[in-house]
Amino acid sequence: MAFSRDFNKDPFIVIWELTRACQLKCLHCRAEAQYRRDLRELSFEEGKNLIDQIYEMNNPMLVFTGGDPLMREDVFDIAKYAVEKGVRVSMTPSATPNVTKEAIEKAKEVGLSRWAFSIDGPTADVHDHFRGTAGSFDLTMERIKYLHELEIPIQINTVISRYNINYLDEMAKMVEDLGCVLWSVFFLVPTGRGQESDMISPVEHEKVFRWLYVLSKRVSFDIKTTAAQHYRRVVIQQKMREAKEKTAEINYLSALTEQGLTGSIDGLGRAPKGVNDGNGFVFISHIGDVYPSGLLPVKAGNVREQPLAEIYRESPIFKSLRNPDEYKGKCGVCEFRHVCGGSRSRAYAMTGDYLESEPFCVYIPKALREKQEQ
Repeated sequence: MAFSRDFNKDPFIVIWELTRACQLKCLHCRAEAQYRRDLRELSFEEGKNLIDQIYEMNNPMLVFTGGDPLMREDVFDIAKYAVEKGVRVSMTPSATPNVTKEAIEKAKEVGLSRWAFSIDGPTADVHDHFRGTAGSFDLTMERIKYLHELEIPIQINTVISRYNINYLDEMAKMVEDLGCVLWSVFFLVPTGRGQESDMISPVEHEKVFRWLYVLSKRVSFDIKTTAAQHYRRVVIQQKMREAKEKTAEINYLSALTEQGLTGSIDGLGRAPKGVNDGNGFVFISHIGDVYPSGLLPVKAGNVREQPLAEIYRESPIFKSLRNPDEYKGKCGVCEFRHVCGGSRSRAYAMTGDYLESEPFCVYIPKALREKQEQ
């Protein structure tokens, strides 16, 4: 189903920020979460209407996020409505005392397909520092035991930053030991509370991508990257090296294009081509504002004023993000732009222009290399 999707019409994944309320104080928090709920949040009835609209867009995956979605008393009623409609729903709650055994049982009862917890270090010291809350690591580990008891698939989300880059081997072992189905690895974008000084360098990005590729071949869990579109380029290059491909990179990419880019581009078989901010991806805030992603704070509309499909399909912001030929700098001439495209949110955070080059990519496109040789 995912592979027949036209990203100009329908997203691959929809993220809905149910609330900005949260009890944690994470250093990198995109939402700059608050302790109390916003009175302007989409109501239960508005939420049902939004789910109807999402379903009509070729039924993409739906993720409830926050803040902490469990800060809404009606979260499981919303989830039940979506699941009964046939939507695949997962949730990323914060590891707080809200995650009771009863809450997890309720999630299983309504049919949530997966539960995602954030773990940003292999020890309490590293994780709790990043999450800004003492005891967060221990509470997360305890709740994961609940999930195993109830046989709910577990996803671990990790934000790669300068605080944990030296612990990645231990992190991978922990994800495996915890019996997780997916490790979702986020690369920090300096937005919200996230700071440029928290980020790893461009060269470190490249090293981590290569490490992830090698890791993906030997572990039992899947690996997915976020705000790391250039990981796809690394995977293609590594696979080409392994296969001792003699054809030029551009021929390889042409073949992929002719196949509709339906190959396992990122080694996961997940997204059929370069899902990026606004391209197969859409974010709805707690008050109904629509953004290309939660990390790209450029508002394209509001679901209280306009249908979601209309915003996604017709907004000039979304349309330009879906056209890699409009990208500037080296991203605009890169032979990998249709499968990678660079992080549009990081480009925006660092330059103020979401069409600018990915600032944390070390790759020099073939066109520029040839120009230099002339």
